[in-house]
Amino acid sequence: MLNGKSVLVTGGTGSFGKKFVETILTSYPEVKRIVVFSRDELKQFEMAQQFPSETYQQLRYFIGDVRDKNRLLQAMVGIDTVIHAAALKQVPACEYNPFEAIKTNIIGAQNVIESAIDRGVRQVVALSTDKAAAPINLYGATKLCSDKLFVAANNFKGSHEINFSVVRYGNVMGSRGSVIPFFLNKRSEGVLPITDERMTRFNITLEEGVNMVLYSLQNMWGGEIFVPKIPSYRITDVAEAIAPMSERKNVGIRPGEKLHEEMITLTDALCTVEFDKYFVILPSIQLWDVDKFTSTFNGKHCGDGFCYNSGTNSEWLSVGQIRELIKAHVDHDFVI
Repeated sequence: MLNGKSVLVTGGTGSFGKKFVETILTSYPEVKRIVVFSRDELKQFEMAQQFPSETYQQLRYFIGDVRDKNRLLQAMVGIDTVIHAAALKQVPACEYNPFEAIKTNIIGAQNVIESAIDRGVRQVVALSTDKAAAPINLYGATKLCSDKLFVAANNFKGSHEINFSVVRYGNVMGSRGSVIPFFLNKRSEGVLPITDERMTRFNITLEEGVNMVLYSLQNMWGGEIFVPKIPSYRITDVAEAIAPMSERKNVGIRPGEKLHEEMITLTDALCTVEFDKYFVILPSIQLWDVDKFTSTFNGKHCGDGFCYNSGTNSEWLSVGQIRELIKAHVDHDFVI
């Protein structure tokens, strides 16, 4: 699928970006070129040590910001596929710096879209978040806007042979700033801060996130929001898995947080199709034959009253499963 192609990854030095690049280099050794596009020169330097140019001659590193359309236009020359993973993601930081989040997450998204069209890119997949469904914080609101921009880009691409789709998933296990690394760091203190004991979250590993993006690249028709079926966990079970002997201190929900996350709301479900391992939220403006799309991938329309919520999910991680996932995907030296 990507052999012989040139790929650009915005936010390419982030947790997802690095895992995506690693996967592409392993699974598609004939990939023509991979452009890592990000703002941080130190992270690019560190990534270049992990993937030395003598061995990985396909890799290129571009310092740039998605806010800068001219730099994106330069970076996308000759690019076939774009994965848009760049964003301001920390909820409190976005609440405190709202217009900075808007410039990166919304204006930056439109810059990616326009640059991809101008440079003849063929496929664009944008990463979303569960916080974009019924958002209550600015991060979620900006990502909802971003999702709408990428879906709507299929309406104004004109004669350009390019498709835009979105992949929306939950909390990535072990990603920077997430709860598991935070608890791992805190357990030596003997006290774990718990925002609310009722809190639940969806969970996905980096590998699963990368695989969902690769699946969307292979099967996208343009305009879909792909939502994988993934398990939930209770925050109290994460605390039990990491530090069963530690005291738990309730500190209250932070600004912009939810007790439970949604990826498909009741309203979204009206135009959502369910497949074996994922859902697809269909574009609001019909771009292709929905019945043909549904039958091609052996799907069915979601029923009335359906929503996909971490608190009412049918699949849950146990304490033991959380521990094993931490060992496998976060901290190989993790012991209780």
